[in-house]
Amino acid sequence: MTTLTKTAPPLTRRPRHPYRAALATGRGRTGLALVGLVVLAGLLAPLLSGHGPTDQSALTLAGPGTPGHPLGTDDLGRDLLSRLLHGIRADLGIIAIAVPLGAVLGCLSALAAAAHPLADTVVQRAFDLILAFPGLILALAITAILGPGRLPVITVIALAEIPVFGRLLRTGILVQRGREYVTAARVGGTSGGRILTRHILPNAADPLVVQITVSLTVAVFIEGAMSFLGVGVRPPDPTLGAVLSQSMPYLAQAPHFAVGPLVTVTALVLSLSLTAEALNREIRR
Repeated sequence: MTTLTKTAPPLTRRPRHPYRAALATGRGRTGLALVGLVVLAGLLAPLLSGHGPTDQSALTLAGPGTPGHPLGTDDLGRDLLSRLLHGIRADLGIIAIAVPLGAVLGCLSALAAAAHPLADTVVQRAFDLILAFPGLILALAITAILGPGRLPVITVIALAEIPVFGRLLRTGILVQRGREYVTAARVGGTSGGRILTRHILPNAADPLVVQITVSLTVAVFIEGAMSFLGVGVRPPDPTLGAVLSQSMPYLAQAPHFAVGPLVTVTALVLSLSLTAEALNREIRR
């Protein structure tokens, strides 16, 4: 007589969340590490610099390695390391407010557009109106109204991102509405609001996560361009674009003046780009 024994099925590892899997790749780790270093440098700026960003000394355009000034000084004798670290802090503060603000307003606009065809038409025309303005013209117009400072920079970045996130989410909602699982939920008597919040939005959200990292990169360029042109944060407050702008007349005499902000902007953009690429590749699998 034989005894039948049931064998338990082999345990299978639960698949990792796509975001965690993306950040575990080589690109994801490199991008995340660079982002962490830049953010940490900005947060610890008062501790790492040793000087105030506006403190002046008698050493003007001193080269790297000068005692007390590892990266040298600018044309007014201010410590370049301090100005770069505080510039990182200022840039991160601006984009950390502007991009989420633009994303939230864009997503709310997309949800309003999904509610009614008339609302969809109004929202799409509003997006067209924003996109009709070149970035520089929009920046100059807002600065003329609000004056230079952090507020107009945040406003320009947020306005530029509203149609990006709005159209991305609207497209995702339209695509998901035609899927079989949405039809099955409707047939099963699920309300429209529940279908939107429990089924459509979670499946349409992945591209938004990737877009946030891309928009952070774009925001760095927008802030840098506005400060470089003198319509951003007011001097003497440092930003990366402002420090780079101040270095332009001294490129031949003191090239180190421009190296710091260029390397910092490159590291910040590269880290965000690597993170965005890693997320995009994993999500598209």
